[in-house]
Amino acid sequence: MKRRSTTARRLAAYSIGMAAVLTLTAVSVNAAADYPPVTYDRLANAQSDPGWLTYYRTYSGQSHSPLKQIDASNVAQLKQTWSYQFPAELKQGFEATPIVNGNYLFVSTPKDNVYAFDAKTGTQLWKYEPKLGAESFKTACCDVVNRGVALYGKNVYVAMLSGEVAALDAQSGNVIWKKQMFEPGLGYAFSLAPLALDGAIIVGTSGGEYGIRGYIAALDPRNGSILWKRYTIPGSGEKGAETWPDGMQGHGGGAAWLTGTYDAATQTLYWGVGNPGPWLAALRPGDNLYSDSLLALDPKTGNLKWHYQYTRNDTWDYDGVNTPILAKIRYKNKDYEAIIHADRNGFFHAIDRETGKLIYAEPFVTATSVTGYAADGTPVQDESKYPKAGTTIDTCPSFLGGKNWWSVSYDPERHIAVVPALHACMSLSGKSVSYMEGLPYLGEGFEIKPEPGSQGYGELQAIDVDTGKKLWGHWTKMPWNGGVATTASGLAFSGSLDGHLYAFDVATGKVLWESPQLASGIIAQPSVFEVDGKEYVAVLAGYGGANPIWGGPMAEVAKDVPRGGTLYVFALDHS
Repeated sequence: MKRRSTTARRLAAYSIGMAAVLTLTAVSVNAAADYPPVTYDRLANAQSDPGWLTYYRTYSGQSHSPLKQIDASNVAQLKQTWSYQFPAELKQGFEATPIVNGNYLFVSTPKDNVYAFDAKTGTQLWKYEPKLGAESFKTACCDVVNRGVALYGKNVYVAMLSGEVAALDAQSGNVIWKKQMFEPGLGYAFSLAPLALDGAIIVGTSGGEYGIRGYIAALDPRNGSILWKRYTIPGSGEKGAETWPDGMQGHGGGAAWLTGTYDAATQTLYWGVGNPGPWLAALRPGDNLYSDSLLALDPKTGNLKWHYQYTRNDTWDYDGVNTPILAKIRYKNKDYEAIIHADRNGFFHAIDRETGKLIYAEPFVTATSVTGYAADGTPVQDESKYPKAGTTIDTCPSFLGGKNWWSVSYDPERHIAVVPALHACMSLSGKSVSYMEGLPYLGEGFEIKPEPGSQGYGELQAIDVDTGKKLWGHWTKMPWNGGVATTASGLAFSGSLDGHLYAFDVATGKVLWESPQLASGIIAQPSVFEVDGKEYVAVLAGYGGANPIWGGPMAEVAKDVPRGGTLYVFALDHS
């Protein structure tokens, strides 16, 4: 009874101004004293904003900048403007996108620290260190990462592995409020960048390997109170529950661990849902809604408008969380308001975002478990690729996917998506498993293998979104785990595990520039922004994440990549 009482107290909402468990350092913000509030109107029109206001820059998920100052004619003149090396004890994966508003640049780090800098000079303005307890890291899958912050009003919002969502004053770093959403160490975690909407901060849970029941929730930005909470796996009696064996929905997985996107015109929130639990599908016959699915939601209530399932009865960990990007496409002489999406299962999808119907799906890596899609959009899956307890199968892609969480960038003028693709296969062996709270819930063992005939594990590739066909590919022996940011001048910026940030010609794939050797490999997405009329490119370098933990031979080829995190900012050298 004592533990239940403690848990109840921890799960209650609470507001604080200072907390004994955090260390907060602030310096004078002289050069950046005027912090422009981030209103919903600014977020809805972020494509015309000089900053990088939200995780994908805009609600559309396109990760595309309208800036043109840096172009093919001068990108070779890019030089480092400033850098910041984070403490040596942070040697995990740095996965956050730098967020920029006015002259403020914000990043988060592993273990959920948040830093604010002067975007032009690199002067540290403040830092927030929550000093999470060991229980917060106990069930954090795939490294103790944080993918970034959200801005709304004059606050910075961060969702933490501990189950806390915190609002920080953007100018000082002081804590405005905290909300405890779940008890840490029992399977749930937060690793995503929150999404700020009109009067709501949206978050989604991690923990699909621990038998959680995933959910998406909206919090009041003023005080952290819960506005709505939607479970991704339907409960008994709810629509979709019949696609599960009775009793398994309560620990059916379906984590919602990557930031979604939003259509302001139709007021529709799009959010991806991860793998079902346990991994071994033989233990849960049925389609297992709404795992491995895209959900179209009412942002005011969380009610479901429609869904599309990329993989049914998944046994390969083919999460459906990868970014749903809003795009206008013309397919077979017909125009569509579409969602484009590069899935873990190896297919590049275009979905009608008004109806949820599949427009097309084309493989972008070798795919042997999901082999195609029927005319009604249902995935076609090879039944021989389902392991049972005591049996082993081989399939492509691996459980890390044809593409993992790394951001795709879409150039709307050129109708080109630039995709960080992963070429790896795997063997899967079925094992018996029972659910126990806070313990891994897999029922499968795995071994990653090279994709037959590939030129390496990594490929940055461009896809024509009007056809789904590849235009070019840039291959690397090591995995390409860096997200992409494109610009209106026809450039694509993306970093590699080799410790370089690259600029590519979007149309041809030609490398136009590469940075000097950085302190570590890159697995984060760059951001491109303008301050006082000058264009900058910022990126976090810091190897980590899933590959060094689960990558097998992919981890081996990257074993010499240095660890530790550094923030780099580049601009044109006019000297």
